[in-house]
Order: sequence, then C-alpha cells, then structure tokens
Amino acid sequence: MPNIFLVDDNQLMRQQALRFLEQQDSFTISGEAVNGKEAISKFPDLLPDITIMDFEMPEMNGLEATAAIRAWDHARYAHTPIIAMTAHAMAGDREKAMEVGCEDYDTKPVEISRLLGKIAALLAPKMA
Repeated sequence: MPNIFLVDDNQLMRQQALRFLEQQDSFTISGEAVNGKEAISKFPDLLPDITIMDFEMPEMNGLEATAAIRAWDHARYAHTPIIAMTAHAMAGDREKAMEVGCEDYDTKPVEISRLLGKIAALLAPKMA
C-alpha cells in the first residue's frame, strides 16, 4: 500500500489532513514533520511514495526541503512525487514549486477531494 509523508508546521492543518487521509483505504501515512529540516532528516528512513510539503515553515521552507530531497533522490536514482501546499498563494508560487521539482501544487484550505485527485494521479504509475 503506498505511503504518504506529510510536512507542515501548522499542527491543526496536520491533524485535519491526517484525519482525512487516514480515512482512505488506498494508502497509509508513513510519517510527518513540522519543518523542512525535520523532513529531510526523516525522509531517508521513510522513503515515502509521495510527500505533501508546506511552502512556508520555520528553519527550512518547503522549497529548500524539496530541493534537498530532489538531490537525495537523484543520488539514489529514484523520484518521489511532491505536492507543494501553501496558505498564502501568490502569483508565481506554482512556478517556484515546479522549478525546485514539485510535481503539483495546491492551496490551503485543503479541499480534500481535489487533494485526493492529485495524490491518485501521482500514484497511478506506481499502482499500475
């Protein structure tokens, strides 16, 4: 069963997302992190099938963490899909996310059906 790594500094957001995601029978939550620094330290042990990454976090933001994960993925000849999330959507944010290697981008508040569609689309090749 595919697993998801959730990275967000907002505890309420993480709890809501975890509650919705855990209700799904098609994947599991492999772990969570509260900032980019923690995310890149946990990532090698978790090896998630997909990561949901907040943009704005303390210590290391989601774009920096995504770039670090992409470097690690490159070194191990792998690729983990990453969905960037932000509460303060600005013009150009989607492009910034794509430039550092995110496969998709979404805004908060999270619309669960939209997020589930993005997850399903990114996991489809692994499920085939």
